[in-house]
Amino acid sequence: MSDTLSGVFAALADPMRRRLLDDLDARPDGATATELARAVPVTRQAVVKHLQVLVRTGLAETRRHGREVRYLARPASARPAASWIEERASAWERRLDRLTTLVGARAPDEVAPGRGPGSPPPVR
Repeated sequence: MSDTLSGVFAALADPMRRRLLDDLDARPDGATATELARAVPVTRQAVVKHLQVLVRTGLAETRRHGREVRYLARPASARPAASWIEERASAWERRLDRLTTLVGARAPDEVAPGRGPGSPPPVR
């Protein structure tokens, strides 16, 4: 896994950063740290630190408007992480499908009608 991908996952591991990213994503014109801090239970300084992590990993960017710094979400930056997750999920689904097929192919021979798996063998 690349360092960039690891950074994205580390950034997204924090619930506050996910919340800030969701808030930014909902605002096409972005938001200032002060605007974002009004909606969360942490200080503006803490919000800035979280935003710096999002910017460093490419999940957000800054735009300066005079003295104001606006943060904007960069959803395209999450695509490599989403692709990695999709590849893993697809591989796991294929494995589960093979296992289901294997279990389904063996089940009729191993389980007599009227008996469930794990039942004791019939007494003879």
